[in-house]
Amino acid sequence: MTLAAAALLAVALAAAAFTSNRFVARKLRLTVYLLGAFLLLRVVLAQPTLGGDLRAQVEALHYLPFLLAVINAIVALGFNPIRHDHVPDRFPAIVQDAIVIGLFLVAATLLFPDKLLAASAVSAVVVGFALQDTLGNAFAGLAIQTEKPFRVGHWIKVGDFEGSVTEINWRATRLRTRTGDFVIVPNSMMSTEAINNYSEPIGPSRLQIEVGVSYGAAPSHVKAVMLEAVRQAPLVLVHPAPDVLLMTFADSSIIYRARVWIADFRYDEEAIDQVRTAIYYAFRRRGVEIPFPIAVEIAREDTKPDLEGQARRRAQALDGVPMFETLDAAERATLGAAAADRVFGAGERIVRQGEPGESMFVLVDGTARVFVEPNTEVAVIDAGGCFGEMSLLTGEPRTASVEARTDCSVLEIEPDAFRQIAASNPAALERIAALAAARRAPLEQARVAAAAGVRAPAGSGLLARMKRWLAKT
Repeated sequence: MTLAAAALLAVALAAAAFTSNRFVARKLRLTVYLLGAFLLLRVVLAQPTLGGDLRAQVEALHYLPFLLAVINAIVALGFNPIRHDHVPDRFPAIVQDAIVIGLFLVAATLLFPDKLLAASAVSAVVVGFALQDTLGNAFAGLAIQTEKPFRVGHWIKVGDFEGSVTEINWRATRLRTRTGDFVIVPNSMMSTEAINNYSEPIGPSRLQIEVGVSYGAAPSHVKAVMLEAVRQAPLVLVHPAPDVLLMTFADSSIIYRARVWIADFRYDEEAIDQVRTAIYYAFRRRGVEIPFPIAVEIAREDTKPDLEGQARRRAQALDGVPMFETLDAAERATLGAAAADRVFGAGERIVRQGEPGESMFVLVDGTARVFVEPNTEVAVIDAGGCFGEMSLLTGEPRTASVEARTDCSVLEIEPDAFRQIAASNPAALERIAALAAARRAPLEQARVAAAAGVRAPAGSGLLARMKRWLAKT
């Protein structure tokens, strides 16, 4: 028996040094300690001075560490990969420990019935009363590992606690909350409370964002604007597609619900913030009102808009645009009067490459960047700059994307007013065509580079295309 223990000790030491699995190495170290205890007891038994009664007790029980060492080594080497540092999903650490303990108790009872029977009955009662909470947590942890209602890395909610699972052991489950704190939840609580697993089944999670809108806005228009806003949220998935529902007619507003999907539920608050922010700016651009809560009936005093002041501000914004320098003050005032004020939040796309469009924009406040998809930056536009003129002048799809770097206020110029000016001032149209062609050259170069050698259309026929487009009624 001594030789067998020594041989097993050598095998355990060699396997612990060879394996890349830290769990297996830890289990084999336990085997080494148990075999060392067995060999030490064998040395004690070899001493002639050992008393008769003590010798009999040591001799009867000294095989137990050897038995536990053998079972522990077999389970560690039989259930786990040697060259990979992970524990199998079907046999996690807590299940393997339960197997080792169960086999050891069965084997010890069969091999040493006379010595263990009396002690086991008394010890079972004592241990049962002393460790009833601990044993309850242990059995609950075993059930969790066997049934696997969640795994490490899943985002779950149990009771009042919500977070990412970082560890499941015999006694408790550890969660990391949104604020970065660790919550230790006893396994007995995990087994009795309802568990909401946001990471299972595999797939996206749906969020619902409600907003109240004035009764004066048409539902079809509100839904279209909200869907436009949802596209601005980076965390919202394109598939499954988002949708908008009219939920109820409330006291002071109509309640709409945007339903969107995100890939990871742990970022639900960030996604909701993005959607709400995008909806706010989209409503501002499209003239959709979010009414103030009304507790009592009051008379609303509508203030008349300062149309003259708005016209002056728009005309002043157009005065600094080089493309419109050939226009006289009256023509710029006509464009300014027909322009529409738009606002965009930081990070929102103002125009998107490849989409149809027939308007241009003048940046009144803020900073925006121009880039060619997927993300080749071409220029940065500050207040007083303009973009989108090719779609206004030719009716062609957008040739680049423009994104607001900061909150931006822009003037959107539609083609109808520009057609009137082009018909009455052909010379100005030729000057605008030359400036537009010059501005287009670096953009075309960036597009060619981004398209990996695809030839971009030449700009020599720009004036002809402008005349055909602006001649339309």
